[in-house]
Amino acid sequence: MTQISSRPRIKLSKLRDIGWTLWDPIGLLSAQGVFHGKWNEQANQGIADEYDGYLISAASQLRSGEPLLQVIEYLVQVESEHMALGIGPTTRERAVAVVTAIMSDDTIWTWPDEQGRFR
Repeated sequence: MTQISSRPRIKLSKLRDIGWTLWDPIGLLSAQGVFHGKWNEQANQGIADEYDGYLISAASQLRSGEPLLQVIEYLVQVESEHMALGIGPTTRERAVAVVTAIMSDDTIWTWPDEQGRFR
């Protein structure tokens, strides 16, 4: 018998919208970036998943009740240490914007139906 999951799943497209619009620490889609437009345009499909792991981790931490400041610090650390970009004038501001956007988006999580299917 298959067990039906009662845990929500993240809507990756919504998370990418947040991450690419508010965070983009490398600046791939910035005015000075190598790529142009939005993450979901055909020309940018090769980079669409660049930040997924970090953003999914941040969203999961928030979902499990981690303090907002801890998740903000996680994103700051990812950018400054893991990506070795250091802390710039907008590092913390962008991390706060991402956490705030994830927390305020009621549609970012999807729940299974009675048969355990996600839509």
